[in-house]
Amino acid sequence: MTAEATGAASLLHHDGLIEGGVAVWIALPAFLLAWQVMLAAMMLPSSLPLVRLFARASARQPRPRAAMAGFLSGYLLIWTAFGALAFAFDVGVHAAVDASPWLESHEWVLGAGVLALAGAFQFSSLKYACLDKCRHPAQFMLRFYRRGAGGGLRLGARHGLFCLGCCWALMLVMFSVGVASLVVMAALTALMVHEKTQPRGRQVVPVAGVTLFATAMMIALYSA
Repeated sequence: MTAEATGAASLLHHDGLIEGGVAVWIALPAFLLAWQVMLAAMMLPSSLPLVRLFARASARQPRPRAAMAGFLSGYLLIWTAFGALAFAFDVGVHAAVDASPWLESHEWVLGAGVLALAGAFQFSSLKYACLDKCRHPAQFMLRFYRRGAGGGLRLGARHGLFCLGCCWALMLVMFSVGVASLVVMAALTALMVHEKTQPRGRQVVPVAGVTLFATAMMIALYSA
């Protein structure tokens, strides 16, 4: 929030890092640092029910802090890998835009495409299957919980995969807008928390899909 107010957050925007001539070995770690902050703000709130359950279960272990550290590390490992892949993909997209005069003059196609993709994914069977796992943390714990830091790491990574499975498209929307947009971050966080934790969250999924599609169509109509 401080970085946003001072304008420093724009320095960690992936577009600025890619187009600013920053070396990849500097740009990628800088982006991933901002990505971790965004993950803490956006994804952890929707995972708090499972985090609390794991904390209570691991409190009886000899080293509960190590178990929790393993759990959080496994979760962040999955999302960090996704962030690195998204950054690498974006480098390729920038190269394609630079090489194509048409794309350079029609960059709105990329933003509208991401919104349309996210809208379509809201109706996929994978989305609903992964959401079902995330909505029932107690069942997830009973099936996959193991003691120790290693068990926590595996549980966190498994949960991260299901979380990624239901939210990757919405996070791509966030990625396309940029890590410095607090308004979009807040809106998408509220949507993901509601989808994953509320009893009526399933009913919001198609509504969000239609909204994303409509936004993509509006961008296409006004930009074409």
